[in-house]
Amino acid sequence: MQHISENPRVEADVVVVGGGFAGITAARELKQAGLTVALLEARTRLGGRSVSRSIGDGKVVELGAEFHGTANRIIREAARSVGVESCRVHDEGDRLLDHGGRLVRWRGMVPKLSPSALVDFGQAALRMERMARTIPLDAPWDAPRAAAWDSETMWSWTRRNLRTPGGRTLMRLMIEGGLAAAPADVSLLHVLYYSRGAGGFRAKTAVSGGTLENPFVGGSQSIALRLAEAVSDETWLGAPVRTIRHGADHIRVSGDGFEAVGRRVVVAVPVPLSGRIDYDPPLPVARDQVTQRLTGGSVIKYLVIYDEPFWRAQGLTGEAVSPTGPVRAVLDACPPDGTPGVLSAFVAGPSAREFARLDEGERRSRLLGALTRFFGPRAGRPEEIIEQNWMAEPYTRGCYHAYAPPGLYTSYGRALKEPVGRIHWAGAETVTVEYGAMGGAIDSGRRAANEIIGRDAGERAGRHARPAEIG
Repeated sequence: MQHISENPRVEADVVVVGGGFAGITAARELKQAGLTVALLEARTRLGGRSVSRSIGDGKVVELGAEFHGTANRIIREAARSVGVESCRVHDEGDRLLDHGGRLVRWRGMVPKLSPSALVDFGQAALRMERMARTIPLDAPWDAPRAAAWDSETMWSWTRRNLRTPGGRTLMRLMIEGGLAAAPADVSLLHVLYYSRGAGGFRAKTAVSGGTLENPFVGGSQSIALRLAEAVSDETWLGAPVRTIRHGADHIRVSGDGFEAVGRRVVVAVPVPLSGRIDYDPPLPVARDQVTQRLTGGSVIKYLVIYDEPFWRAQGLTGEAVSPTGPVRAVLDACPPDGTPGVLSAFVAGPSAREFARLDEGERRSRLLGALTRFFGPRAGRPEEIIEQNWMAEPYTRGCYHAYAPPGLYTSYGRALKEPVGRIHWAGAETVTVEYGAMGGAIDSGRRAANEIIGRDAGERAGRHARPAEIG
């Protein structure tokens, strides 16, 4: 890997913009097919929304993408291919729910509220599971009831289908904790499509049997870095792209003080950020509109480090959820050997937007107040707090992923992945089999590479065909 300042003019068959899982995968696949590539990353690191920070003794904590479950086959296989193993999140004991001013200890898939609330939520969740199974993973806009489901928000559907306050509270908590968005902001079709790729609606916020079951030993970023070794000589850091000029037979990608020239380009940055690049000529209306409407989730992630996982001695898993406090969810994030003690705390959805307006001291005070309420006075005396505000990250601007408001998929969805001339799109939000996940990003990188390989082969065949055979 090199800094772009070492070679400010780069030439390759394909320029790849973005060094997360999608961009790395696209570059690897294209190089393997015999094409030359130039992978440009704005940051001075690779991994995108996957960031692992060392805490000493060979152990890491995860500031971004962290978990995978049974349904996340693609990232599991990618990790195995580069020798990265998985471990299990500690999930023995009771979970905690802050409900109506009291702490409720519970086990299982959902908190033990009133029987009527549990039945209400359970029936709604099962109904959503059935609805999600009708959605094509590669084209959610083609679902039989896509128009109806994309015309309402998750909140309007909740109001019509759940009758109890407790059931509605659980549904809101699922959406805010799982998508980092308010139910009133998200299309019902998007929630169903996202749930389908996650292995089910209830799986997306579950530990055992869900998408939060397994972290990676050594951190998820290590997977990205090992995958990127295959294109290390073709990788350029510190290269934020400002402009893409695309013509009939070439593209020209440029930023402050550098330029990369090639025949095609893969844009593998978050969809909302792809709209901040200046395209010449301008993008078609549908693609431009989709970048304006797809919205990054709102989340601040905290890693709170203690000398030991004291909550385990209290018979707790370390998992806690709250529909009212600033911290929507907490999970045990200890290294595999259990030391030091680490809690991952997520301030998500509308709470994150409010939290971001506070000064650092007030954020710390409210965070520790929430943890103390869950786990007692010892939770208020951590050895270290690490804050990652993904809304403020310049080259991400939102996490865990972007979400679609009503009308986006049925009006503009196809533009998420359709190439525009010599511009190809990749990323975890470009309609993949595991939307928003690390595996989804890998899947999109493969798709973009295959598009280019296929078109490149077609162009070569066209050039070598006899005039009578053309057309």
